[in-house]
Amino acid sequence: MSNLEIFVLAIGLSMDAFAVSICKGLSIKKTHLKESLIAGTYFGLFQALMPLIGYLLAFKFKDLIMNIDHWVAFVFLSIIGINMILENNSNEKGSQMDFKTMIIAAIATSIDALVVGITISFLDVNILKAVLIIGITTFLLSAIGVKVGNIFGNFYEKKAKVIGGILLIILGTKILIEHLF
Repeated sequence: MSNLEIFVLAIGLSMDAFAVSICKGLSIKKTHLKESLIAGTYFGLFQALMPLIGYLLAFKFKDLIMNIDHWVAFVFLSIIGINMILENNSNEKGSQMDFKTMIIAAIATSIDALVVGITISFLDVNILKAVLIIGITTFLLSAIGVKVGNIFGNFYEKKAKVIGGILLIILGTKILIEHLF
């Protein structure tokens, strides 16, 4: 996977966190840098940790399914992308930025990244570079999302999930095509 492909993956993975950050911004009367940094830190950290955990869990099984790795990547990324497109349950409106609320939101939005970590363990990917790119991208998009939500309202929330889902499906398809031909 190239750096560009990892970046595209990072954008796709960060769309759930971006959407939740927009909701956080919607519910705050006036945002300050503090709210953006809180959202960025929680979401960026969990989006970086989950693929690493998935990668480490799956590493033992790498040799067993090397012949089908491209299919695994395609199926997992497509399922994640389709789920992101079809989800309509991100109606969280609370402005709470407390530890409990943010941990729950960060875990909920990073479960997909755990599965991606399993998937990328079958590919030629530098995991440390990947988690760094994923974490930084999610941090930035989540921090921006709080401000975007505060300024623009609900309009972008659903579109962010759809765009993220489409990017993951395209990436999965690209991986499959590269290995088949």
